[in-house]
Amino acid sequence: MAHLLVVEDDERIRTALLRTLRERGHAVSSAATALSGLRQAVDERPDLVVLDLGLPDLDGSQLLRMLRAVSSVPVIVATARDDDGSVVQALDAGADDYVLKPFAADQLEARIRAVLRRASGTLDSGSAPVTVGPLTIDPRTRRVVHEGAQVELSPKEFDLLAYLAARPGTVVSKRTLLVEVWQQPYGGSDKTVDVHLSWLRRKLGESAAQPRLLQTVRGVGVRLAEPEP
Repeated sequence: MAHLLVVEDDERIRTALLRTLRERGHAVSSAATALSGLRQAVDERPDLVVLDLGLPDLDGSQLLRMLRAVSSVPVIVATARDDDGSVVQALDAGADDYVLKPFAADQLEARIRAVLRRASGTLDSGSAPVTVGPLTIDPRTRRVVHEGAQVELSPKEFDLLAYLAARPGTVVSKRTLLVEVWQQPYGGSDKTVDVHLSWLRRKLGESAAQPRLLQTVRGVGVRLAEPEP
């Protein structure tokens, strides 16, 4: 049983989510504003947060950035905003996944299970540490060290890097990454992968224009490989 926190200002939607998630065996608390949600996330230490973007006191993306400053709790954004900009902004702020309203309860439950599975470290958790050039990834401890310094990654960033590290030098398509890392067998937006790759590159001190470790093969995919001379 997971402890979930639902941050949603619409009372009708919040009540329905609480009932549905409790029926599925979760312990669920809720908040109607961003600031109360932040307090509860810090005090209660939930296993996962379901976050609405349209909150009355702060935009959900602002709350997400504030939450990421103090916690690595997995976050699923639930939003009615279906434009790419809002979705990318939420992912860039640190969301682990998102669902578009209106959504089916089974869809949300499946995404909760997938995110909790990834956050628990089950993805390649039995593998030995992998070293690629100046980068070392340890799936068992979920630690990443680059040029001797530890790199702080979100759960989703780590899962993406660990998946590529398990296949060093192999080009992996974005479609495959969506299926294997994001658990989206029926497809999704490539922008999801692009945003996380961009964030990973920044944390590794590189960029898409000047890649070292995360190398894009145009029209094919991306690979993690030793820097070219």
